[in-house]
Amino acid sequence: MASAGKRSRTAGRGKSAPAARSPVHRAGTPRQKPESRRVGLALAGGGPLGGIYELGALLALSESLEGIDFCDLDVYVGVSAGGFIAAGLANGLTPDRMRRMFIEGGNDEETFAPELLLKPAFREYALRALSVPPLLLASIWNYLANPWGQGFFESFQRLSRAIPTGIFNISGIDRFLRRVYSGPDRSNDFRQLRHKLYLVATDLDTGEPVVFGSPGWDEVPISTAVQASAALPGMFPPVEIGGRHYVDGALRKTMHASVALKEGASLVLCVNPLVPFDSELAEKRGAGRRRKLVDGGLPVVLAQTFRSIIHSRMQVGLSKYKTDYKHADVVLFEPNSDDAEMFFTNMFSYASRRRLCEHAYQKTRTELYRRRHELGPVLARHGIRIRLEALKEKRSLVRPPQAASRDPRQGALLEASRRLDDSLEELERWLRREDIRPRRAA
Repeated sequence: MASAGKRSRTAGRGKSAPAARSPVHRAGTPRQKPESRRVGLALAGGGPLGGIYELGALLALSESLEGIDFCDLDVYVGVSAGGFIAAGLANGLTPDRMRRMFIEGGNDEETFAPELLLKPAFREYALRALSVPPLLLASIWNYLANPWGQGFFESFQRLSRAIPTGIFNISGIDRFLRRVYSGPDRSNDFRQLRHKLYLVATDLDTGEPVVFGSPGWDEVPISTAVQASAALPGMFPPVEIGGRHYVDGALRKTMHASVALKEGASLVLCVNPLVPFDSELAEKRGAGRRRKLVDGGLPVVLAQTFRSIIHSRMQVGLSKYKTDYKHADVVLFEPNSDDAEMFFTNMFSYASRRRLCEHAYQKTRTELYRRRHELGPVLARHGIRIRLEALKEKRSLVRPPQAASRDPRQGALLEASRRLDDSLEELERWLRREDIRPRRAA
């Protein structure tokens, strides 16, 4: 986590736009001065590819919006996969640097290895296996003690407790992020960050959301909070923190933009990668013959169901923001409902990351330009300008396969150049933070 193929919506002030267009709601307060603004970013969940989609969206937004630095916002809110991206931005990792970290790969220690998400949860398997003998004995005893009072299957139902709570081990994420956040000018401590960072998980025993980074919950390491927020039930075991167990924060709400609004943000930019698919609309817009989702089997049916549930909840939340936070603008970027590329890509298939990131990047650029007349005035209230000249240029995240393959030295030179860019970015942020301005030569 600017995004491509997304519908942009804004919430905040006054009446909705006509039904044919995405609504723009305007707060009833006078235009705010840029110097007094507070800008927040809320990133929703969506599995590994949801995070990649958000990265593509942010890459497009960061180069197409003037007057905003995505590593220097006032408040960040992340849920599940969005927590990875939000925590990285709060730690000064630019969208382009995270693209290289999570997508491009390489040999440096900050490169994310997809295998971290695919290691079997052997400890969970072992603990559940050890529970089988006593559960089996208790089931047999229960059945023999009252064979006529309970059926055979009812007596042995307790064996379901031996089923592992997750397939893969997510603890490698914690170790990887600890290493990344130990770098210069970074921190694994919520309290040490220059900007507010909130990561939302769900308490398994109560079903209530827990906002790590808020008072009373800011002692948990950021890396552990990311791990808890992304612990999707069935895929990963719950994460134990302080004797309690936590799972994916999207179980209650997929975005939790209200956390940023409660922090006083006057503008909240939101990216949501998951929307239900409209096959009829896709056919009308020339995407080929209409697809019947039932032909995709159970995975597609479950994907449509899951997306429909969380998206409807998000829409309810957005409508509440219009009345509860009339002073604020909430701008949403998400895929269009006819975006077959996003819907039919397995959100847990990390192999599609380059293609999907480019897809999100291009679609977001297209969406920004298409809705420039609607979004321009909203963003301008907060001192942000859409760079139309950048949107008119033909750009791509994919580098042409040129001489790097012919001359290995050129590949090394490009890598050195990228590292220099990273160092200059960090230096520039330090200068801004210390309010130091380089003097121009006379």
